[in-house]
Amino acid sequence: MLGRRSLANLPWGLIGLIALIALIGLSAVYSATYTAKGPSMLFYKQMVWIAAGMVVMFLMMLPDYHTVGRYAYILYAASIIMLLLVMVMGKTGMGAQRWLAIGPFAFQPSELAKLALMLALARYFAEDPRRDGYSLQDLAIPGAMVLVPLLLVLKQPDLGTAMMLLLTSSLMVMIAGVHFRSVVTIVLIAAVVAASVFLVPPVRHKVWGSLKPYQQNRIKAFINPSSDPLGSGYHANQSKIAVGSGQITGKGFRQGTQSQMAFLPERHTDFIFAVISEEHGFMGSGLMIILYLILLLIGVDTARNAKDRMGALMAAGVVSMITIYVFINVGMSAGIVPVVGVPLPLVSYGGTSVITTFLALGLLLNIQTRRFMLFY
Repeated sequence: MLGRRSLANLPWGLIGLIALIALIGLSAVYSATYTAKGPSMLFYKQMVWIAAGMVVMFLMMLPDYHTVGRYAYILYAASIIMLLLVMVMGKTGMGAQRWLAIGPFAFQPSELAKLALMLALARYFAEDPRRDGYSLQDLAIPGAMVLVPLLLVLKQPDLGTAMMLLLTSSLMVMIAGVHFRSVVTIVLIAAVVAASVFLVPPVRHKVWGSLKPYQQNRIKAFINPSSDPLGSGYHANQSKIAVGSGQITGKGFRQGTQSQMAFLPERHTDFIFAVISEEHGFMGSGLMIILYLILLLIGVDTARNAKDRMGALMAAGVVSMITIYVFINVGMSAGIVPVVGVPLPLVSYGGTSVITTFLALGLLLNIQTRRFMLFY
């Protein structure tokens, strides 16, 4: 538990940075969801989620992160059970079965599964260090740990979250240390698979046929947005218009035509960065990126200076997860990556994603605070 000495070592600057990003996101949600009658219920719900997130962030700082690590496998197993329950009794929305309902509340177990998987991988690599790096054979168990939730999330289907699971876990494996031979082998296998998908017609047709129609349309729209500007390419085109129309200083708070006139779809979730760019221009969007960069650099410093391998891997996992989320979401808004439904951490509307992000940042604060302590 945290004592007086730990409280004195709390990184209040980082806590303030997290709060600042969340407040900017809250103002963006306010603007994006504002109606003729005033602020929408989505704004008030987001206020509740952020307040709850701040609470769970501080709660995550109370136990020693080694205690969290001891329960990592239990949390991982619980997340798998919840993903299985989604298949049986999950709530369906927007063509996907991703939510579990508890009374009037619904949450996405796939969001919690990302954090649970990260913790489980951190514990595994911390307890089984390899000075010379891991071979492909050594990666069989962590590979299986990744594969199970990955397949369950793809079944929902949730391609965006599945991609986040794969990318975050891949970065953690690289950080844990892999034989150079293993890296070369993985790259060659990936190249062969990719070549087969693109160059071998039977394989290409099978892979393409396994995708849902809306997923196929998103890929087509990314390759050629002008092919269907009012259909599959609409989201990307409207987002790029919003980002570009903000120019240097933006149109002003609640003055963006793309968001206020509802031309921009999913403006309070997937395309919240486009709302910020339109209203506050290059200066506002650039400030957001700088704030995220500072946050991530502090996270890297926390991982480098952690007291042990467990803390370093946990911090690296949090940094990897947030980095990928920011890159993909900003890339979606700018039209440089396909639209895959990835929220902007701390900014996009969404209960489960907000709580999960605050939990992850609470873990990061936990590790940073305890690096000043001599004993655990």
